[in-house]
Amino acid sequence: MALPDVVKENNTSQAIDFGATSGRKARAMVSWHNDTGPGHQGEQESPEDQQRSECMLGYVPVIYYSILLCVGVPVNILTLVALSRLAARTQKALYVYLLALTGADILSQLFIIFVGFLLETAVFHREVPQVLLRSVSMLEFAANHASIWATVPLTIDRYVALCHPLLHRQISYPARARRIIAGVLTLALTSGVPFFWWSDMWRVSSPPGILDSALIWAHVVIIYFLPCGIFLVLNSLIVLRLRRRHRQRSCQGEGGQKVPAGAGRLGKTTAMLLAVTSVFTVLWAPRTTVMLYHLYVASVYRDWRVHLAYDLSNMLAMLNTAVNFFLYCFVSKAFRGVVRDVIFSLSCVLETRP
Repeated sequence: MALPDVVKENNTSQAIDFGATSGRKARAMVSWHNDTGPGHQGEQESPEDQQRSECMLGYVPVIYYSILLCVGVPVNILTLVALSRLAARTQKALYVYLLALTGADILSQLFIIFVGFLLETAVFHREVPQVLLRSVSMLEFAANHASIWATVPLTIDRYVALCHPLLHRQISYPARARRIIAGVLTLALTSGVPFFWWSDMWRVSSPPGILDSALIWAHVVIIYFLPCGIFLVLNSLIVLRLRRRHRQRSCQGEGGQKVPAGAGRLGKTTAMLLAVTSVFTVLWAPRTTVMLYHLYVASVYRDWRVHLAYDLSNMLAMLNTAVNFFLYCFVSKAFRGVVRDVIFSLSCVLETRP
């Protein structure tokens, strides 16, 4: 979902630049006409404004992010309730990590979509103090980083569970998981502070400077390259271990030995992890590519094609904050059962109300 700078401009494009997981972010441009701004009535466009790339999507981003917010927040709240019941029932650290991931996704949706885009850009398209815009941008990056990095402890936990099961029984329990999540989220939120100085790609016509380059690289490393590197290494080790177990199971079966049930199979929890990390990697790849293209090849400010690609890639990346519910339902029968119970309980409450 990236991390942004909200831009309020009169008689030109209004924008939000979503810079980070992430986890899960998005960026959209909408043309607004506002004659209330002082000193802007009757102004002629400068040569730089005339060279500014235009948004080709019109009102599509407003409609898209409105739908994403209306669907994503309710399903994530439903996911929180279902995971809370599973955590209380099973006392497994797994559900603590999934709860943290879902909570971070909700924060990303509220800060990035609701506050950053719909509220500030699409509703209150007025001049806003620069400090406020930069503060909102910082919070958006922090929420996005938290959304992405909440998945990392889950990946490590699954690796230890499959590759070092005895150690996992000793170190994996809910209280420890909560402490790990608290530390990871604190670091993720702190990492958003430097992005107070993030430059809006649509407003700044000059090429990226040293600070801009450093922030862009810091962002793509924090939000994509580093977590994806961890996912790739640990998931590869998990898959190799499962293949090795499968070969051992085949050899034991051919030799007439009794094979433990489930040996070498891809468990539901592991399948859920692989699905979540794979979807994140796919949805965030276009945005990371476009950001680096903007940095070294062509500017979003001047090239409408890069502008369009960045808008679409941000819309795709922000989708990552709303898809986990459907992945959990597809993979986990236990999760589907709890969701069914929650919906049934809610419907009963609504029916009994006068």
